[in-house]
Amino acid sequence: MSKEVASIEFAGKTYSLETGRFAKFAGGSVMVSCGDTMVLVTVVAENEEKKDVDYMPLQVEYREKASAAGKFPGGFLKRETRPSDHEVLCSRLIDRPIRPMFPKSWRFDTQLIANVVSFESDVPPFTLGAIGASAALLISDIPFNGPVSEVKVGRVNGEFIINPSLTPLEQSDIDMTIAGTDTSIVMVEGESHEISEEDFLKTLEFAHEKIRQLNDLQRQLAAKVQVAKREFIEKEIPPEIIDTVKNAVSDELVKYVHTVTTKSERSESRKKLKDIAIEKLTETFAEKEEYKDFDFSLYGEEVLSKLEKQEMRKMILDDGKRLDGRTTTDIRPISCEVGILPRVHGSALFTRGETQSLGMVTLGTKRDEQMIDGLLPTYTNRFLLHYNFPPFCTGETGRMGTGRREIGHGHLAQRALEIMLPEKEDFPYAIRVISEILESNGSSSMASVCSGSLALFDAGVPMKKAVAGIAMGLIKEEDKIAILSDILGDEDFLGDMDFKVTGTADGITACQMDIKIEGLPLEIMAKALEQAKQGRLHILSKMNELISEPRGDLSPYAPRFTMMQIPTESIGAVIGSGGETIRSIVKETGAEIDINDDGVITIAATSGQSSDDARKMIESIIKKPEEGEVYTGTVVEIREGMGAFIEFIPKKQGLLHISQIAHERTINISEVMKVGDKIEVKLLEVTPDGKFRLSRKALLPRPEGMPEEDDDYKRRDSSRGRRPDGNRRDDRRGDDRRGPRRRY
Repeated sequence: MSKEVASIEFAGKTYSLETGRFAKFAGGSVMVSCGDTMVLVTVVAENEEKKDVDYMPLQVEYREKASAAGKFPGGFLKRETRPSDHEVLCSRLIDRPIRPMFPKSWRFDTQLIANVVSFESDVPPFTLGAIGASAALLISDIPFNGPVSEVKVGRVNGEFIINPSLTPLEQSDIDMTIAGTDTSIVMVEGESHEISEEDFLKTLEFAHEKIRQLNDLQRQLAAKVQVAKREFIEKEIPPEIIDTVKNAVSDELVKYVHTVTTKSERSESRKKLKDIAIEKLTETFAEKEEYKDFDFSLYGEEVLSKLEKQEMRKMILDDGKRLDGRTTTDIRPISCEVGILPRVHGSALFTRGETQSLGMVTLGTKRDEQMIDGLLPTYTNRFLLHYNFPPFCTGETGRMGTGRREIGHGHLAQRALEIMLPEKEDFPYAIRVISEILESNGSSSMASVCSGSLALFDAGVPMKKAVAGIAMGLIKEEDKIAILSDILGDEDFLGDMDFKVTGTADGITACQMDIKIEGLPLEIMAKALEQAKQGRLHILSKMNELISEPRGDLSPYAPRFTMMQIPTESIGAVIGSGGETIRSIVKETGAEIDINDDGVITIAATSGQSSDDARKMIESIIKKPEEGEVYTGTVVEIREGMGAFIEFIPKKQGLLHISQIAHERTINISEVMKVGDKIEVKLLEVTPDGKFRLSRKALLPRPEGMPEEDDDYKRRDSSRGRRPDGNRRDDRRGDDRRGPRRRY
């Protein structure tokens, strides 16, 4: 294939698609460029079909090479390893819009890889990856009902911006990623600052116009390449198979669908119907030659699923009745509890129908913030939300771990709540929320938003407002439409839309939407948004009945912060050589201490005593020693016959002369104190050469009958060992001599 390039001017930049120069063994290969950002996207599909699977085996991988930004990877290995959460999230943003564009019965292993090979911060590379993925599929032999394109939308001062760079995005009240075909929006995900439903729709309209331009760019490239698609016929289940299953289970299926049941009861009914279907298919077709390679279990389950879907959708559209007996707008029963885990800094249990989330909040210090080392300059996150979906929550066994689904759901809930967090200057804690899903039957990510909001209130985090979330569904058959509030897991699987909306009483904070059908008009979206708003307000009212504002106090087990300002010239003294001084303060007090370049010190401790001790130690370091002040010092060295050296301020020592230990004569200093002892001393004098003379005696009561002052001490000239005649006294020899003498 010769080199081919297509390009357009888009959003003030040149977007180009190139093929025929890179990765020519791939089934489709496109280098997407915008400015200095370049993303190489390749796609390969196996030639042999997988016979034993009932899903589309599509794998999408997005990777950012550190070299793209002229950086070394962090860590010991200095090479890219497992994908980061950011890369996983970007992979999902590419996967979700292209997956519905494949034939439904596509069963060929397909792998799509997007590598960011050059990066500038003004261009979001994952949107280029999505465009390249669609273009690579268009010019491959893989059947693909594209093109589909993806853009990021921001809004600053009321003006929409397409694919904004980092600087305007920081000022934007909208950050949404939107993907679509020429005729419809297929995916939305993002966050916003309590925007209205009307503004949400305007965002989609703005994005869709730009998406069509990028779709035209892909068609330009495809027209130059003109690759023949491989022969593929959408597989249809033989009519006799469908009729056999239908005749065998029809009566029982209609009865089961129209009976109000729980998730467990529906699962049991499906199992019985599946067994009936497989038994009937085996009995009818097993001996026939043309069906010898049929997997009756797979076909029986597939046909049964289609029949169930048809009957369920018919019941909803004709009768307005759902599997659990609700109407289309009803919300399942809600119960909330807070403060159920005594040692956790904040906790909440949120239950909606058969979906239950246990929210747990941990408050930490700056050291607990997550460091992010990617293409952008290294930065930290102070707010984390981790979503866990253990197998028992659906009554199953399975492997424990964090997959793409867990990362994606956690990120959505994190975005929903993060907008309402207090500013770091007002609440300098690192915050971690865990959502442990204990029961799951639809929209556990939205339950995570609710449990997280409640747990943050319980933890005393001064959230601006409570946040709730709701998942909406859609059933559409020609002109008949039903919008479903608070969908069940079955309604998600059998419906045409999964639309999650989170927000406060005043507006939308985050959203995620996947549409399984094309041509969904904005009028239907508007109706879904209004219905979602009513459902969200209902859920918020239930949450506010329990706790309507953050608690006034933090958990007694949460760290407390003390802020203090020191002169910038004193920072070095507090830190010490190689950090020795500050480490000793941390070790002794148990507090965590952070020092900013501007001299602001943050002390984090779980007790007031620990915080006070650390503060006092820091103050003593930066405070100049003053004669007459009393200090609590540590004995660091004893010299018998002379005295003891006391560290009365960190890294500052003074001499406690043997004559200043007690009023009585001290013969053996070790009988009075030992190295490591804490003693109170008074600073008698700071000598001209910067040494310190200390006294313990000055703080002790004078024994009864002892003279007011020792005459020999009075005769000393400022206690420097001089007689009234100016000569030095040598106590060891009893004679006077002039000469040097060490002073402390």
